[in-house]
Amino acid sequence: MTVAADARAAVREHPFLQTALRAGVVNYTAAARFLEVGEEAAVAAALRRYAEELDEYAPPDRRASVSMRSGIGRAASIDGDEDALLAVGGEAFTADGGDLTAVVAEGEVDADALADVIARLRTASVAVEATAAGDGALAVVVGRRAGANAVRAVEDAL
Repeated sequence: MTVAADARAAVREHPFLQTALRAGVVNYTAAARFLEVGEEAAVAAALRRYAEELDEYAPPDRRASVSMRSGIGRAASIDGDEDALLAVGGEAFTADGGDLTAVVAEGEVDADALADVIARLRTASVAVEATAAGDGALAVVVGRRAGANAVRAVEDAL
C-alpha cells in the first residue's frame, strides 16, 4: 500500500481523527506521529491531501425534546414486559422504582445522534448503563446521581 492509503486506513481506525480532519483542527505532524504508519513528513502530507478531499464538518441540526425519567431499574426478564423503556440483550429497563435514571430524546434522532450522545456523555464522565435508538427516539440509562449531568450532555449533543 502507499503512504496515502496507509494513512487513510489508519484514520478510518480512529473516527475522531476523521472528524477533526473534516473540521480543520488537526496538527498534521502530531496526527502522523499518533498514527505511526510511516515517515512522519510523508504521512502528514498525505493527511493534508486527505483532509482537502473530505466534506467540511457541519454540526448536526437536530430538533428533539429531552426528558429525564427517574426510578428506572433492571427487569428480571423481558418476556411480556411491554412497559420496558428499552431492552438490550435479554435485559430490560423499566420504570419500577429502581436506582437508575433514563434520559429520553424524541424527535429528529437516530443511531448517528446516539453516537454523538454517547461521545458527549463520555467527555462529561457520565457512565452509561444502557442505550438504545430507534426511529425518532433514543434513550440512555445512567446512575441516578448522574441524571442532571446526562440531561445537559444529551441536550448539548443534540
